[in-house]
Amino acid sequence: MIPVSVVIVTKNEEKNISDALESVKDFEDIVIVDSFSKDKTLEICKKYTDRVYQHEWQGYAKQKQIATDYAEKSWVLILDADERVTPELKEEILMHIKQQDCSGFYIPRKNFFLGKWIKHSGWWPDYTLRLFRKDVSYVEPREVHEKIFVNGVVGYLKNPFEHYTYRTISDYIKKMETYSTLSAKEILSKNPQISSLSLSLKMLSNPFFTFVKMFLIKQGVRDGMYGFILAVLYSFYTFLKYVKIWEMKRAQNSEFKVK
Repeated sequence: MIPVSVVIVTKNEEKNISDALESVKDFEDIVIVDSFSKDKTLEICKKYTDRVYQHEWQGYAKQKQIATDYAEKSWVLILDADERVTPELKEEILMHIKQQDCSGFYIPRKNFFLGKWIKHSGWWPDYTLRLFRKDVSYVEPREVHEKIFVNGVVGYLKNPFEHYTYRTISDYIKKMETYSTLSAKEILSKNPQISSLSLSLKMLSNPFFTFVKMFLIKQGVRDGMYGFILAVLYSFYTFLKYVKIWEMKRAQNSEFKVK
């Protein structure tokens, strides 16, 4: 058994969670923090662990910090429901926690889009800090794309997670709606005085540069049609988050005028 706490936050993940848990069943501690799923997520989770807790959704960062707080082991691995830990990654994790050479580790991810491993487009190796010592780390509070802060030396592992993201275009569009709203809130909170002119310029330029960066600079063209579709989708996501900032500021101004 691997002496690491695996923590996973869930909400209606019956399609993904079984494979995720199967990939970590030989870890000593598995913690699930669920946001009152209405499908079979809890039923599936309880087949693998009795450490299942329910909390109202408080945002990605807060939810993952709650799950981390439940961890019993000194080392924690944060895993998403659509990710899998490979046997090679397990061996590497075990080796490094025995050596105690770092306090945290970035892990690469093999991202699958519509069933295909995307090797370019800025999607590989896609390092993300997920393995860390609990006593010197915390989840940085953010609206979206939460980050782990580690007070100590951080290293890089070679073997990747497998990340089965966006199995359909509809999957992407659903998540885009959520993430664009959260990104807009975060940008606006950091720059509440952003002008309409600045927003207009970003709406015009940033989607174009996003496409160029993903498809040409990051060589998404080598991913073929998948790379082209991803670049277009991310361009629209970029446009959408700035439109939502404009919408939020418009709502704020209307509320202020009414008062």
